[in-house]
Amino acid sequence: MAVMPVTVVGAGPYGLAVAAHLKGRHVPVRVLGEPMDSWRSRMPVGMFLKSTPRASSISDPTARYGFNDFRAAEGQARVGDRYPIPIAEFVRYGQWFQQQCVPELERSSVLGIESGPSGLRVRLDTGEEFGSRAVVLATGLRPYPRVPAELAGLYGAGLASHSADHADLAKFAGQRVAVVGAGQSALESAALLHEAGAEPTVVARTGQVLFGTPPESDQVGERSLRSRAVHPSSTLGDGWPLLSYSRLPWAFRHLPDSTRVRLVRTVLGPAGAWWLRERVEGRLPLLTGHALRTAEELDGRVRLRLRGPTEALEADHVLAATGYHVDVERLDLLDVRLRRALRRTVEGAPRLSGSFESSVPGVYFTGLSAADTFGPVMRFVCGTGFAARKISDAVATTGAR
Repeated sequence: MAVMPVTVVGAGPYGLAVAAHLKGRHVPVRVLGEPMDSWRSRMPVGMFLKSTPRASSISDPTARYGFNDFRAAEGQARVGDRYPIPIAEFVRYGQWFQQQCVPELERSSVLGIESGPSGLRVRLDTGEEFGSRAVVLATGLRPYPRVPAELAGLYGAGLASHSADHADLAKFAGQRVAVVGAGQSALESAALLHEAGAEPTVVARTGQVLFGTPPESDQVGERSLRSRAVHPSSTLGDGWPLLSYSRLPWAFRHLPDSTRVRLVRTVLGPAGAWWLRERVEGRLPLLTGHALRTAEELDGRVRLRLRGPTEALEADHVLAATGYHVDVERLDLLDVRLRRALRRTVEGAPRLSGSFESSVPGVYFTGLSAADTFGPVMRFVCGTGFAARKISDAVATTGAR
């Protein structure tokens, strides 16, 4: 009798890492999705990664397919912490990783996952249905864009959108765009809009716009011993708190719910990358200390009513760069009964075990969906190693019983 496979849904960094580690444990696996799909279709042309090169390697069990290994394969020099990674280069890296580590990836979409007496069943857009002894959901950001309630009516009318809706912001050239948010997505979107010939205005609740500090050196070994002792390096950045978030995600899981939610939202944000400052400050209007009150259509344009010194702002479009909110209710590829069976946090994220398994046996979550359990490292590519090792160990051990 054929052994039922483990199904990985999603082919971004987290899905590819889990698949590579499962293969390394000789676990039969089916990997479904378009490689690096969200990175190609939901992130704008001209974007750079906020994370450094050493924090941007997708994990594989041999540690031979990191970002700088890819650059070497392309005939390019190694790079360090002062190199902002262009989105186009990172997409090429992910596609290269997939070709090297997960060549059997199937470019099919999952339409439904349900549980029943005989286990989990997966339904594809090809019409195929099959049983799976475990499913790993690596859906990334796609299901979770957060749009302020004040913009809901404009969203439906096409006068507002989320930053994840656009692969190219050049189409807004010549338009006045209100960009809502104060994090990397908002500030980089505003910079890209400005550089494309649009007229962006950033609307932020925070009292000031923050930017990161440039790395002390390009390579960790170039820092003094004293500096490394006081502010130790980690994939998330320098300092003891960031070191703990990157090295001890298993401990983060044991913090109180409210503490975990707060830290996931505030660690390393909202703020722009250090290299973004010169493209924003002094180049475009920043309405800090302003919150949305109402938003309405006015003769095909938008009027925003604000709480702050500027009471109203008119624009042709509103771009909500307001982040993401993990809520399993929005995962419509999961059968209704399965969704109802999932235990979740007060915020709606799945409650996960130490091995990333949900309350439904055999259903695992990774990437952003796991951030409320394991912390801010799950928001970045550097979390792929911890997640992939934990999930592959658990699945391989369960299958061996």
